Amino acid sequence: MKIKHSKYRNTGLIFELLVKQIAADTLDNKDSKAIDILKKFYSNKSTLAKEYKLYEFLSKNNKLLQSKAEAVLSTITEVSRKLDQKTLKAQKYELISEIKKDYNLEEFFGMEVRNYKPLAALYCLLEAQNNSSLVDPQFLVDNKFTILEHLTSNPQEKEAVKDSLIEDYSKYDKDLKMLTFKILLEKFNDKYRDLLPEQKNILKEFITSVNSNRRLYKLVNREFENILKEVNQLVKKVKDDVVKIKLQEVIKSITPLTKTEKVNDTHLVNLMQYYDLVNELKNLWQGLK
Repeated sequence: MKIKHSKYRNTGLIFELLVKQIAADTLDNKDSKAIDILKKFYSNKSTLAKEYKLYEFLSKNNKLLQSKAEAVLSTITEVSRKLDQKTLKAQKYELISEIKKDYNLEEFFGMEVRNYKPLAALYCLLEAQNNSSLVDPQFLVDNKFTILEHLTSNPQEKEAVKDSLIEDYSKYDKDLKMLTFKILLEKFNDKYRDLLPEQKNILKEFITSVNSNRRLYKLVNREFENILKEVNQLVKKVKDDVVKIKLQEVIKSITPLTKTEKVNDTHLVNLMQYYDLVNELKNLWQGLK
């Protein structure tokens, strides 16, 4: 038999999704219930919190030598065997019930996580070892190889890694998870209180879409086109020749993405700056009326 991956029972994946939800709620100026859920289930000494530490250990380790990667995986599976599975199952059920009270589960689990593949593979491996039924050996090998690829950052024997559980996600140039944590940190400093509505919207899209999907691609291009149109209209109202020349240079730099180009953090930074520019030009024009 093969173990089917369950997002609803993957402690590591749910943690990542809660972090993303907190960031999304923050940008919507909401008091995030996800913070309370995170504190309740992940910041204590519960069995669930102990299992999460195994996923965290996996996520934090990469570019290891093959021998050390094998040792890390062996340690994770060994510690997992010592967890009370009955208690763990009950705590996971309670966790999902708490999330369901405040969020739409389909939307919550619809957010994408960059390290989905190794997190899913680890879940399947841990479930298999704690399952009394006979598990397909090839299934175990496939998931082990997926995890070792993550830990070593090197391809394993490609022909052995077949029937993968999860489609491999394309990667950004930068780790957007770091951006999420920065947003959470800045929440308490109120840095993002003064973001423009357009900036909040695009930032939220970046957080909830880790791979360069079609919707994000279309949104970014649409915003570039809108900004370009607005700057072109506003530059006509500028009287200062020097300022006008500088703005015309800015216009030349506002270019939509090509069909083969992936959305990355540079596009985010550029959009944020262009939004500020348009806002300043509008305020300047209003002041001259």
